[in-house]
Amino acid sequence: MPTDTKRVRGPEVSQSPTLFLCKHAAVLPSHGPRADGRQRDQVDVRPVFVRCGLVSQAKGSAYIEAGNTKLMCCVYGPREMERKDETDMKCGKLTTDMRFAPFSCLERGSWIQGSEDKDLSLMLHESLQPAVCLHKYPRSQIEVNVMVLENSGSVLAHAITCASLALADAGIEILNQISGLQSDGEMTEETLTAGVRTCIEGCYKLYPVIQQALTKAVRRAAPPPSES
Repeated sequence: MPTDTKRVRGPEVSQSPTLFLCKHAAVLPSHGPRADGRQRDQVDVRPVFVRCGLVSQAKGSAYIEAGNTKLMCCVYGPREMERKDETDMKCGKLTTDMRFAPFSCLERGSWIQGSEDKDLSLMLHESLQPAVCLHKYPRSQIEVNVMVLENSGSVLAHAITCASLALADAGIEILNQISGLQSDGEMTEETLTAGVRTCIEGCYKLYPVIQQALTKAVRRAAPPPSES
């Protein structure tokens, strides 16, 4: 039987690479520090690294690392709408798209590709829509594309932060407000109020990091001073 020299034959005996991965506990402990060392009873946000202005083809772009979660966002526009509808001329239109890279999750089925991506894109749109000043961009469309490079939790929250940074890098005016709130499960009003207060406190801790990244991007984009 002739040998197919164009095909690389695999080993006779092999094992799945997932067998060598560290299995995470199905139920996380509710007391004590988290697995990454953060305390549960304090507003201790993940270590964050952000940078904007990385993609030259986009009007604005941003990259964020929060723990092991890594995302990239690109903003295109504002540009003229393709449709000439009277209802779309009074204010701009915002479109969002959030996707996962094939290597972003340890275990990921094909059915998640179609369901979770669409759900997160919708929630991202619902969070950004009230904050973007679309009335200042009539007859224009703004596109926000988020790519999840590594998912280690809180991916939607970090996607909103990354998209906000990319919008600011693109020069799109946005408002300083709580535009989205997601809650799973049942809880009392007091618990929900305390949770919102904790989230706001955590956002204030991110402000200096975001401001510093935008300042560096503006300095990089500014033309060098001319010699007299």
